[in-house]
Amino acid sequence: MDIRDTRRENLRQLVNEFGTKAGFGRHYNVDPTYISQILNGHRNLGEKAARKLEATMGLPKLALDNLPEKGSSEGLSSGQVNVVPGPNIHRSVPLISWIQAGGWSEIIDNFQPGEAEEWRETTARVGPHAFALRVEGDSMTAPSGVSIPEGSVVIIDPDAAYINGSIVVAKLVDTQEATLKKLIIDGPNRYLKPLNPAYSPIAINGNCRIIGVAKKVELDL
Repeated sequence: MDIRDTRRENLRQLVNEFGTKAGFGRHYNVDPTYISQILNGHRNLGEKAARKLEATMGLPKLALDNLPEKGSSEGLSSGQVNVVPGPNIHRSVPLISWIQAGGWSEIIDNFQPGEAEEWRETTARVGPHAFALRVEGDSMTAPSGVSIPEGSVVIIDPDAAYINGSIVVAKLVDTQEATLKKLIIDGPNRYLKPLNPAYSPIAINGNCRIIGVAKKVELDL
């Protein structure tokens, strides 16, 4: 198969995960007409365009050239056929510091790959501005139910909408670092609530900026 056809078919599989070209376009801020032209064969997906799309989707370089085609069983042996494939890696996001997170909206456009502690591959469906944070302290460690223990890596999406009960990264105006808490909206009142009951909720008003919404928690063993 021609490399351009391979890229096209791999892109088609990625688009199909969103159901429609429009959904794919909205998620990655890409013109769905452009995607449609590629998939219909009216526009070639050349080297430069492929690399740009990979960067937009947070995929590794050459991913569109090398992703296995639909239905491929490459890499499976007879003793592995009963193994259920894991979820697809959706994108790579930078693991940054809590200070960087506090000013993320200001630095994101000029953020360089080397400024991240590391890049994390994640299955979370997040937008192009997503990042990761490593949890410090035990304020989000709950005795039961949802718990985000120290050392966990949380995937944050600044483009996601928050609601009452969302786990958010927020920054108070009088602090340099961001913080991870559960957002409580009670009529006109808003609070940042730790999951650990040993810590008190923080009342917020105009002194707080919501930076992003937590979409996934990952724990390295």
